[in-house]
Amino acid sequence: MARCGGRSLISSLLLLLVALLTISPSHGFVKTEKKIKSASFLSPKLVMNPGSVANPFLFDIDFPRGHVGIKGFDAEVVDQDGNPVPLHQTYLHHWVVQPYYVRKGFKLSQRDMPRNHGFSRHLGSKPDYILVRNGGLCRNTVRHFFGLGSETRKTSTRVPDPYAIEIDNPEETPDGYEFKWLLNIHAIDTRGVVDKSGCTECRCNLYNVTIDEYGRDIKPDYKGGLYCCYDKTQCLLRNGFDSVEEKTRTLYLKYTVRWVDWDSSVVPAKVYILDVTDSWEPSQGSTGDSQEHFCHVEYEVKPCKTSGDGCVDVKKKSLMMPFNGYIVYGAAHQHAGGIGAALYREDGEGICTSMPKYGNGDEPGNEAGYIVGMSSCYPDEPVKVTSGETLTLEFNYSSAVGHTGVMGLFYILVTQQLPEQESSLPALFQAHTKSVSFLSFLAAMVVVAVVVLIAAVVYRRQKREDGYQSLST
Repeated sequence: MARCGGRSLISSLLLLLVALLTISPSHGFVKTEKKIKSASFLSPKLVMNPGSVANPFLFDIDFPRGHVGIKGFDAEVVDQDGNPVPLHQTYLHHWVVQPYYVRKGFKLSQRDMPRNHGFSRHLGSKPDYILVRNGGLCRNTVRHFFGLGSETRKTSTRVPDPYAIEIDNPEETPDGYEFKWLLNIHAIDTRGVVDKSGCTECRCNLYNVTIDEYGRDIKPDYKGGLYCCYDKTQCLLRNGFDSVEEKTRTLYLKYTVRWVDWDSSVVPAKVYILDVTDSWEPSQGSTGDSQEHFCHVEYEVKPCKTSGDGCVDVKKKSLMMPFNGYIVYGAAHQHAGGIGAALYREDGEGICTSMPKYGNGDEPGNEAGYIVGMSSCYPDEPVKVTSGETLTLEFNYSSAVGHTGVMGLFYILVTQQLPEQESSLPALFQAHTKSVSFLSFLAAMVVVAVVVLIAAVVYRRQKREDGYQSLST
């Protein structure tokens, strides 16, 4: 009986020792999931007819108000009953969302954008409104915070914990201004058109336009793109398919925002958009500042002279990063024909590869022939980037056939600070890592000494008892 009790005591002490030795000052990042809020909104209506194009700039849209951190932004086109609309009926070329400040009492209209590139007429020495731009790098375009295209339904925009995109910090609002949101939707109704892919690629011959939306002549060598499918243009319909009144439909962009109220536990991350058409080139004294960049946004993929799987158009651009920080998210934007994009360092070390997902059916989110999603990157450890470092963009398109108006944008989220680590131990043990480690080690050594001492005592007692029992037999 004594032997059994002694062994039980030793076992218990050994288990205690193991438990103490396995306690470590494990740390984890502050979580924000429990605080995440979500709300869905509808844009102002879009009235669409077969072959029609809508590309409005919509001001003061519904959006969460106050000092918040955005954790995600998703969108899709729906009809007046709230049903998702497939891409083969209405193609979502793109949607973009951008914040701005507006003078109190002043209301913007469609004619204020985008002709004046961020500023309307002035009252006194101050502009009527000021666009809030993303972190960079393009100075002339691509200024938005959020935006996708046909891939929007199956592309993750989740901002990983504990990061968020800081919005409407009251300390940054200019006196006399209010914080608002702008939405631009570019939708193309392809019902009854002669060439769906041609309409979605905005080929100029299908739109019968010779001037752009500002009245400027379109260059003869410009075959297709944004200059030919602006608001209220019309793509060519099949013979006998007339745009009659009963074919008119009312659509909306349904967008869902996820956010948290801003507090000290949230780590700010900035949006940067890199464009493979950026004209920036390295020069002596260059800093990579946005004033040095001019982004063309779109380009043409010419058909290859041979046929087969080897027909791939590869476009690369190396850009100097003007910031110190850590990349915590990445995703690319491509049009139909896209076969993948990558962001990597000069030595070839990969940072993010974003691949398209093509649909294979008719239902919304799985439309055959369309890009219905792009893969997103969530690195296990934030990727450090140093100011002055050069990163390379690479966009690949199939060139088995030509494509007009394609894009090569790469979205990254960059934080300039890593989150503080929070101990998972009780408050009594929340101390500096080295101190906790030393105390744990010291406590473990004390327990080891006690275990050895008790074991020795028990062993001697058992030995005496074993000897007495043997003499009695």
